Amino acid sequence: MSSATTHRLPLAGVLRLGRPSDIWFKPALSVVASVAPPNLILVGLGRLDLAMYTMAGSLCALYGHNRPYAARARVLAWVVLGMVGGLGVSLVAAALTTDAVVLVTVGAVMAAVQKAVCDATRLGPPGNVVLTFISSASLFAPQTLGQVPGHLGLALAAGAWAYLVGMAPGLLRPYGPERRATAQALNATAAYAGTRGTADGHARARAASAAAIHAAWQSLLAPGIRPDRTRRALEQLLVRAEVALAAPADTDPARLRAWARELRGTGRIPRVEPPRESADELLGVDAELAVPRPPLGHRLAPLVPLAARTATGCALAGYAALALGVGRPYWALVTAASLYQANVTLTWSRGVQRVVGNLLGVLFFAALAPLAHLHPVALVLCSVALNFGAEALIGRNYWLGTVCVTPMALLITEFTRNQDPGQLITERVADTLVGALVGFVAAVAVTNRRAGDRLEHALSTAERARENAARLLAEPHPAPGALESARRTLAAALVDLRATADAAAGEWWQRALPEERVVLAEQAGHRTLAATVRRQGFVPRDQDPGRTTEDIRP
Repeated sequence: MSSATTHRLPLAGVLRLGRPSDIWFKPALSVVASVAPPNLILVGLGRLDLAMYTMAGSLCALYGHNRPYAARARVLAWVVLGMVGGLGVSLVAAALTTDAVVLVTVGAVMAAVQKAVCDATRLGPPGNVVLTFISSASLFAPQTLGQVPGHLGLALAAGAWAYLVGMAPGLLRPYGPERRATAQALNATAAYAGTRGTADGHARARAASAAAIHAAWQSLLAPGIRPDRTRRALEQLLVRAEVALAAPADTDPARLRAWARELRGTGRIPRVEPPRESADELLGVDAELAVPRPPLGHRLAPLVPLAARTATGCALAGYAALALGVGRPYWALVTAASLYQANVTLTWSRGVQRVVGNLLGVLFFAALAPLAHLHPVALVLCSVALNFGAEALIGRNYWLGTVCVTPMALLITEFTRNQDPGQLITERVADTLVGALVGFVAAVAVTNRRAGDRLEHALSTAERARENAARLLAEPHPAPGALESARRTLAAALVDLRATADAAAGEWWQRALPEERVVLAEQAGHRTLAATVRRQGFVPRDQDPGRTTEDIRP
């Protein structure tokens, strides 16, 4: 049975502040450590006009903070290469032509590619926006072909420094990301256990708990990660979180929260008694590590509509800004690029947040400009402080971080020369309004009819995964590790189903969604997950006579 989808453009709650990220200070401090030294060196050399190129590399320090260090090393390397590659395309284009229409078109195509690749690889925050900001701004920087290698060299050198900044915390806390992910899973499951599986909000809490557990498994099973004693201990804690997800009424939330607290810092990892079938558990983990990831092309295919939407919206926003005589059309282009989320409804919310944040940000810039104009060092320090503020605040709500991002972007334009604040403010407001309006119209016009197809595929995948797990449950002696792998596959399929259903529910101009089938598939899937937990010999904490308080060193 399917029901017709309804579409509303929410206002209530769009600007509501949430809780900051547990690690908000990590990207905030990293960007300060990455941006300040290159820019201050340029001030000392009297070449602050080159700061735009070093900023390209320095901003790479914003990425990868939730990933284990072995995985982060690869991610940061690819981000630096992607940033420098995008910068190179922009600088060459700027050197070959000054036709603004051509440059806007190039920027729109690059924004679409950056959006698709970042989403397909699940790069994480800040996603494609920083990449698009740098590449789009560079399109309108006066350039000659002879200057391009030197400018790319500056970006690459700053990117190498950002890489070192991003990897440095691993010297002190080599397992920090994995410990945080496990702690978040335990806390999320404790919240679900607090509902006893029946109280108000239990369905939302269950979905959040399943997503947190899945994210923690992804952290522990990231490509290139080698299992060791510490990670095995974290895996056992995640198994206990899955036990709580399966039997919330028989779980003590306080114990889960206590384990989560013990994972902070570099202290001992609490050790729980291994389940009776722990050998099969580890076989299942090893089997999952051996499964290759789908090729990038396979992951990009479902994102074609979103890429088309991004390219169209960015191009039209840039053209509209040019038609209005705005001197920096890339601001409108970047505004449009920043809007596009998983569906039209979320895109609307991001648009409201972007406009509010930018309008407040230009007022902040008006107050800050006299101080920044006192000396080049003051300009750099103001820019660095705004970088810190943006990362510290953006986790609470996008608009709040944009209040710092907007004046920072305006100050960056003054690295080459001081400009009239009134003109900068006028152009920025115009570009913001044009980019947000045209970008949203493009989101509505360029439909994503594949959203329903993706939901059908996610449903079929979840149902097949449940059937496979149920078949193994019916066997008296399933192959070693088979039930554990089936359980993990089913858990991942249910998480993907919920994310796909949420995205499809906010998309416009599509057929009615099979909402009842989604609910039934989730209910049946979670019941099967609970059965696999019990079949594997995992028992709730209150019924576990063999638990121990023995600890191990990380």
